[in-house]
Amino acid sequence: MPPPSPPSSSSSSSPVLPLLGRGLVAGGTAGLTAGLFSLLLAEPLMDRAIRAEEKRAAAQEHAHGAGQSAQHHEELFTRSTQHAGLVVTAIVAGLAIGALFAVAYALVHRRDPRADPWPRALTFAGAAFLAVSLLPGLRYPANPPGVGDAGTVGDRQAMWLASIVIGVLGMILVRQVYVRLSARTVPVRQIAAALTVAAVLAVLFLLPDNPDPVPVDATLLWDFRVLSVASQALLWAVFAAVFGGLGLRSFRERAAGGAPMGASAAGVPSRPGAAPGAGPTTPRR
Repeated sequence: MPPPSPPSSSSSSSPVLPLLGRGLVAGGTAGLTAGLFSLLLAEPLMDRAIRAEEKRAAAQEHAHGAGQSAQHHEELFTRSTQHAGLVVTAIVAGLAIGALFAVAYALVHRRDPRADPWPRALTFAGAAFLAVSLLPGLRYPANPPGVGDAGTVGDRQAMWLASIVIGVLGMILVRQVYVRLSARTVPVRQIAAALTVAAVLAVLFLLPDNPDPVPVDATLLWDFRVLSVASQALLWAVFAAVFGGLGLRSFRERAAGGAPMGASAAGVPSRPGAAPGAGPTTPRR
């Protein structure tokens, strides 16, 4: 009987790689969808906000005295170029989200590789939406372009990053609370998780307020903020659907091929040293 050949480099590849590919596909699709959504619905509001800001700046210059000449600054990029850049930026951001999501998903999935990939993807994406979009957005709602003093940009960015860090750590804490209460009933675990989310939101509101006024029409400001949240919700919804759908398809293909359910469906080896999705070996006679 010839000795078994050593596993190839492809069979011994990291189980993160299949999930990474799935995350990039889902992230690119979600970024494109969110970018087109913003282009069609949010950009008209941004154009209105820009025109309103230009009128306000012109009025301020006029009020400071007729002897001062108005300074007109030409845009570095046209609005058409900015619109195209919006979609490209959304796709790149989606790809980055997909890569980070895949790595975090792999770490959690390794502990329970037999979980159904569809509900896990939905739950994971929902928690990510809360952590990096909704909770920080409640503390620092999105403002139209041109709003805010250029001298406070650094402070505002630092506060926004701090809110995201608190949101991510808060979601990790929520999961730990839910896992630690595994012996309790489901309603108790859900109530504890909801109270933890409320506590995270309270911590977020301990951060400093936005230092700049928002001199924008209230209706325009409200519409812009609602569309911003809707864009983020759409991004994460599409991401969860694509990521979970690809995982479910892989799950069914592995099951139809006779591979162990769960572990191989996510590209996680079912035994040490095995290739992702490889079934039990049969001795060669």
